[in-house]
Amino acid sequence: MQYINELSLANKRVFIRVDFNVPLTQDGKVADDTRIRACLPTIEYALKQKAKVILASHLGRPKGERVEKYSLAPVAERLMELLRLGEVLFPEDCVGTGVTKLSKDLKPGQAMLLENLRFHQEEENNDERFAKKLSALGDVYINDAFGASHRAHASVVGMVPFVAEKGAGLLMKKEIEFLASILKAPKRPFVALLGGAKVSDKIGVIERLLNTVDCLCIGGAMAYTFLKALGKKTGASRVENEKIHVARKILSRAEAKGIPLCLPVDHDVVKALEDGVEPEPAADIPEGWMGVDIGPKTRKLFAERMAGAKTIFWNGPMGVYEFEKFSQGTYSVARAMAETKAVTIVGGGDSASAVVKAGLADKMTHLSTGGGASLEFIEKGTLPGLRVLGYR
Repeated sequence: MQYINELSLANKRVFIRVDFNVPLTQDGKVADDTRIRACLPTIEYALKQKAKVILASHLGRPKGERVEKYSLAPVAERLMELLRLGEVLFPEDCVGTGVTKLSKDLKPGQAMLLENLRFHQEEENNDERFAKKLSALGDVYINDAFGASHRAHASVVGMVPFVAEKGAGLLMKKEIEFLASILKAPKRPFVALLGGAKVSDKIGVIERLLNTVDCLCIGGAMAYTFLKALGKKTGASRVENEKIHVARKILSRAEAKGIPLCLPVDHDVVKALEDGVEPEPAADIPEGWMGVDIGPKTRKLFAERMAGAKTIFWNGPMGVYEFEKFSQGTYSVARAMAETKAVTIVGGGDSASAVVKAGLADKMTHLSTGGGASLEFIEKGTLPGLRVLGYR
């Protein structure tokens, strides 16, 4: 697989698939521009090489219809501010004769951001006709959308065979280098922390990590399935009963390999989500109560595990993170990671959001731009958007 800095770009139309799926405020402004900033090195490189840059992204889930609240117009505005260009052209659509003509009329060093790809259902359906329309916009294809590369969509996979030259961007290069390193040669000890709601979402990731970690810490709602598998009481906490047998197998495998698998030893609990938090000092949760966050002793335990690590990977919140009162365990993990001298890799999603909100982004070695993509890369070692570029 080639990267953008290995290709000749001068005077060519360079179609760059970016991931500008960013949160917006109620009044339609960009609330968090982390993903936009992450792609700037690739965009700026192409512009300096006198390329004619065509940027394409999705935003939200408009389900194949034009929904104004999902327009990329605010993103185009923010991009202009960050690039300090006189103008970033912003057509009303992402395909069509007008857009194709505009791509051909671009001058070297000029940029254009297409309207939301997902205003067309054909994007998610990976429709070949739609993919060919997109391919007509570029002479060179660059994928810098790591966070979307686990989706076999038209702009990620379908259009690539129809473009003569292709490669990956500088953000993609960085993502691959860090995530591949923890699969192949992590600095040891290597500690991984996984959270989130479902064991079922992370079975493959856990199996893969057990081949390389020295310690695995599990929090979030998925921890209650493991605790129940050990015979602990979980009260009204969220448990995937159909995955208890899977949790038992994982626990047995970890034990056989001599890998510590750390689970919560205490919890923050409530009877209803609108209630205030109560401490539960034991691993068992009484009937009628539900665990909503890891407790103080668990936060300390996980921090101690991280303190001696040389590589740390984290994906998934430790509690019901969307409620501020249940987010302290998640923030404690972010702070503990930031205080280590380890190579720290945060696997996107809510974990990355927590790091940014805590003001600790600059303390981490790498903040991935893709939650689902980082997990799939760890599980499978590649992604659909990378395979089509030749990465195996």
